[in-house]
Amino acid sequence: MKVSELLETRWTNWRELDRLCTVLQGRWGKAVRAEMVTRMAALYRGACADLALADAYQLPPGTIDYLHRLVGKAHNQLYRSRKFAYASWLEELLVTVPQRLFNDNYLRLAFCIFWGMFLLTAGLAYHQPGFAERVWSKEMLMHLDESFAQPLEQHGISGEMIGFYIGHNGGIGLECFAAGLLLGVGGLYITATNAVQLGAFFGFMARSTHRENFFHFVTAHGPLELTAIVLSAAAGMRLGFSLIDTKGMTRSASLRAAVDQTLPVAIAAMLMFFLAAMIEAFLSPSPAPYPVKVLVATVSAGALAFYFVILGYPRRE
Repeated sequence: MKVSELLETRWTNWRELDRLCTVLQGRWGKAVRAEMVTRMAALYRGACADLALADAYQLPPGTIDYLHRLVGKAHNQLYRSRKFAYASWLEELLVTVPQRLFNDNYLRLAFCIFWGMFLLTAGLAYHQPGFAERVWSKEMLMHLDESFAQPLEQHGISGEMIGFYIGHNGGIGLECFAAGLLLGVGGLYITATNAVQLGAFFGFMARSTHRENFFHFVTAHGPLELTAIVLSAAAGMRLGFSLIDTKGMTRSASLRAAVDQTLPVAIAAMLMFFLAAMIEAFLSPSPAPYPVKVLVATVSAGALAFYFVILGYPRRE
């Protein structure tokens, strides 16, 4: 039998599928019998095969166009979108994700490395003059110091800076994330390097005559921005180490499993970078009283602790 003749015999099934699509379309949001869905699924698979044959053997354009529309119509009925489940979404956001983050060993490792190196180098740069110059060049330190010579009121507030801060801070996070793919070792190196550089600069500025302007600027957005860097590093390290410790799976399968576990961390990091950029663009350079900026930093740190520790702490069912 020729292909064209075979497809002619399929017109009965196509018409039946078209009729079922119309019936289901009129029953939106109502219960549908299982037999009807099963029959429609079988007809849909057949129509997909018929469309492939029609395309392969270059049948008349009218037939191919009809099958395209029929397959699309059936697909939309069989795989129609579901209503947004607010309860499931809230449970995922407030229960599943924080508990997954709380038990993430890579996040703990990145946290300890970053904050340990940051505090160590900040202390050394503050108590040992000249230490910061071992990390940064003297010219760079002088340039950064001079950038805080003017009072914050003269810097002005600009919404255009949001894009700059998102790009700059996100670039650091992306660097930490991408370096982690180098078998995890690159992530460890980039995390430690960023911690040393930032710590040395903070310690150097704490001794500067312009330290008041500096801390006026960095206090409000600091907790969110630095935590986002840690999350980015942890996400990259998980992907990188998944290529080494595959737990018996193939490397590709291990990487895919790591991606599923990494997604909540990456989303949390992006959200924090965005919030930090908003604060850095509008509040940090503003002449708002310093206690206000300390309050914002305290609330941010408290919210992070509540989400990662309180909500993430394992609970018995």
